[in-house]
Amino acid sequence: MSITLGTLTFDLNTVIEFFNTASTASIIWALFSIGGYLILMYLLLYVGIGYYQGYREDKATANWKYVLLAVDVPPMNAQTPKAVELMFAQLAGAFDSPDIAGKYRGGYKQRWFSFEIISVEGYIQFLIWTEEAFRDLVEAAMYAQYPDAEVIEVEDYVTNTPDTFPHESYDMWAADFGLAEDNAYPIRNYHDFEHNISKDTILKDPMSAFLESFSRIGPGEQMWFQILIEPISNSWKEDAIKKIKEVIGEKVSAKGPNIFATYLVDKPIALVAELANHIMGAENSESSSGDEKSGDKNEMKYMTPGQMKVVELMEEKISKIGFKTKMRGLYLARKEVFKPERGVNALVGAINQFNSPTANSIVPKFGVSASYFFSGSRSQEKKNLLMKAYKKRKIKPGANSCVLNIQELATIWHFPMVHVKTPLIQKVEAKQSTPPVGLPMEHIAPAFDAIVAAPVIKSDTPKEKTTQTDAYGYDSGMKFG
Repeated sequence: MSITLGTLTFDLNTVIEFFNTASTASIIWALFSIGGYLILMYLLLYVGIGYYQGYREDKATANWKYVLLAVDVPPMNAQTPKAVELMFAQLAGAFDSPDIAGKYRGGYKQRWFSFEIISVEGYIQFLIWTEEAFRDLVEAAMYAQYPDAEVIEVEDYVTNTPDTFPHESYDMWAADFGLAEDNAYPIRNYHDFEHNISKDTILKDPMSAFLESFSRIGPGEQMWFQILIEPISNSWKEDAIKKIKEVIGEKVSAKGPNIFATYLVDKPIALVAELANHIMGAENSESSSGDEKSGDKNEMKYMTPGQMKVVELMEEKISKIGFKTKMRGLYLARKEVFKPERGVNALVGAINQFNSPTANSIVPKFGVSASYFFSGSRSQEKKNLLMKAYKKRKIKPGANSCVLNIQELATIWHFPMVHVKTPLIQKVEAKQSTPPVGLPMEHIAPAFDAIVAAPVIKSDTPKEKTTQTDAYGYDSGMKFG
């Protein structure tokens, strides 16, 4: 019996005799000569292209400038998370699909955003971090949904915090959060928090528990949470559709054959499998698997109502825009007041309310804890990695990213409604309005000209910084007021 591998034909008996009598080195060299070198060349080429692409990206993004925008919400905010969902939909316009030249020669890199909630000693602030080129897009999306909000550029609060650990004065905890199941399964969205009372529908805002956990920390403590989102194409929906078909028992059609995969992977595997079948005396499984009985297209009629509901939610998820997402939480405090169980447990508990036992859950995927060998040094390395990744708003380090649609993102990150009572959250104190039409300007112009023409008097007295200092004299670098 003979086996054909590409243009080569092997006598099965001769091959079996060779494997039984030849040394290990001879077998390895024979496999390498047949086609193993092609796999090695492919791996080296893949790694080389990856390094080159990273070099071009670093060169192209070296001049990028980033801004941090503080958002003060209106005090009587009656907008539901639907407004933030529409804001995320508008930000999806930042997606750009480059060609091969732009990706590998031009060093194109997709810009991303970071939506953050921080608590500095119990003071809570909503923040948006973006590349300067998309600042107008962020502000336009914000004001379109919240005309009375205030968006102000502020200094980055992470600049005055430790970079490396162990530190003589501070300790930290951090973790990357991701989905427990496949991206196709949804988490609980804000519609699941609605309660019908009489004729009115009231949203039991999940942000209340989230912000309450942030308000529990005291002097010398900080709690940070960021959601990094990157616009992506709709290719993730194709994988989600395959998962849906798998759940309902529908056969997924395979893609067309790839010549490289066929000769580098499929053919060698088929050869090894054929050898194993003859050596072990197993029967050929192709004859039994090829004669499949005909039946229904899928098994939906055998599914329970709960399973049908999950499939419906999965289809609802892919009906909306998706973002590549990474969630990261961090607790930083002075060693004398460092108490992770006060801030960390409250944060994880607040995130648990978005979990759906029958669908998907948000769970810690990569943290600072380490066990077994060299646990202490490995834990410090993880702290440094996550602190650097948080400060630079990097998506790749740590756990793998996931895909959340705009409805799920708006459920996790949105402005609290008027009935959420969090005393230390920054809100707009007065409503801004435009001046009336026809306001006389003839008396204002001469005064303005006089001010412009007046000499500038410089003072040697330095201006006092408007930053908050904690009870231990630590300057957080975060502007207030």
